[in-house]
Amino acid sequence: MRYENLTGLPSPQSSPAGGRGGEREVQSLFADQAEGLRRLLARSAARVVTVVGARSGLGATSVAVNLAAVWARSGKEVLVLDEHLTQNNVANTLALKPRYDLLNVIRGDKSLREVILRGSDGVQILPVARAMQALPKLGEAEREKLLDVLAQASRGMDMVLVDAAAREGHSVCASLSGDEPLMLVLNGTASGITESYAMLKQMALQNGRLAFDIVVNKVQNEAEARAIFDNMAQLARRNLQVRLEYMGYIPTDEKLKRATQLCRPVVEAFPGAQCSSAFAELARTLEGAGSMMDEELSGLQRVMQRMVRQARTMSVVSAIT
Repeated sequence: MRYENLTGLPSPQSSPAGGRGGEREVQSLFADQAEGLRRLLARSAARVVTVVGARSGLGATSVAVNLAAVWARSGKEVLVLDEHLTQNNVANTLALKPRYDLLNVIRGDKSLREVILRGSDGVQILPVARAMQALPKLGEAEREKLLDVLAQASRGMDMVLVDAAAREGHSVCASLSGDEPLMLVLNGTASGITESYAMLKQMALQNGRLAFDIVVNKVQNEAEARAIFDNMAQLARRNLQVRLEYMGYIPTDEKLKRATQLCRPVVEAFPGAQCSSAFAELARTLEGAGSMMDEELSGLQRVMQRMVRQARTMSVVSAIT
């Protein structure tokens, strides 16, 4: 995979050296960018769903891949933003082997057409991991380019799925999700439950998030999934004042493992499998869930405006420290 080292990234051109005057200047700059973003995405009506696991191996990428496939097979235009830099990402799961990513487009090395990948079912995949990691170090022009490229990629899309990566319990994409659906994938192992609860706690305390959608993965039946969910929901409500919503479960199924070996979504490779039915049901549940969109801003606009605000905050902190 042809990925460059990030150490050569430029410092933010407008980052203040410190002080309130400099911070006000940065805030004014990002207010202008947010207004530009509203114009760029005025016609975007994409629904945004962010999927995250507390760590690799809990099944979040598998959920993202199969949800995308279900929606694509029903005739929807689907874009996946892939925040994972490891081999266990959406692109590699589908044997697409990305050579470039969003950061190459931002720097002008490659066009969006050269970077975006397409699965066999028509799902479009945009690798964004390095761009998310580099966000606080990007200059003003590069941030504008990032927003412009994401706007281009999302035009005409019905669904935007974000496969968010967790690094040390934190995910840039997940923290940007705001009030849009954020779906945490956990499994029934002791470590899976413990790590998932720790991530809930971190996002509740650091990002102020008060609600999470939960999918329980790799369990035998719904009774087991409900028991795991109910225990975590009680803890989250009592200790964190956080509300959890049960979205469904994905049963343990050898067909899913076989589909992964074939580098295909299980809903495509084995549409009659038990887990394929579970993914289809999950997709219907998400579609029927109440959307946080209003008449002025689509889900994608709201996420991207938070991206601008987070970049501002990270730039100010970076400059001061």
